[in-house]
Amino acid sequence: MITVPKVLVIGADGEKLGVIDTDSALAMAEEAGLDLVEVSPNTSPPVCKILDYGKLKYQEQKKASEARKRQKTVDVKEIKMRPNIDTHDYDVKMRSVNKFLGEGDKVKVTMRFRGREMAHQNLGMEVLHKVRGDTNEIAKVEAMPKLEGRQMIMVLAPR
Repeated sequence: MITVPKVLVIGADGEKLGVIDTDSALAMAEEAGLDLVEVSPNTSPPVCKILDYGKLKYQEQKKASEARKRQKTVDVKEIKMRPNIDTHDYDVKMRSVNKFLGEGDKVKVTMRFRGREMAHQNLGMEVLHKVRGDTNEIAKVEAMPKLEGRQMIMVLAPR
């Protein structure tokens, strides 16, 4: 598939063989029982290497799967609260928030208002500000508290 007339060839053991015409480079690769692979097509002349193409593809595939294995997906965990939450309930919820942030997950804190609680949104805002203050050293606020219907939502991300 190499269309240029001359290429810079690198041997199977990594030594530079110089600029050779493509046909003789293909013959050298055939003689060694390997393939001529275009490594850098955008240079002048293009760089080709004599190597086993199947082995190269296998190594690239292993490297890609290893990279996929190492990456961590960030989940968004949700904690639901009410504006008149008791101190012990608040502490239990905050333990969960700290655990989620410690594991590297984002936390969505949802303040739910029911009935006449909608008239006292400032109480819910105070609780969310308290959450922000308590998690200040381990988390940053990704989305400030905002009202969406009957819920006030704030998103925290680990530092």
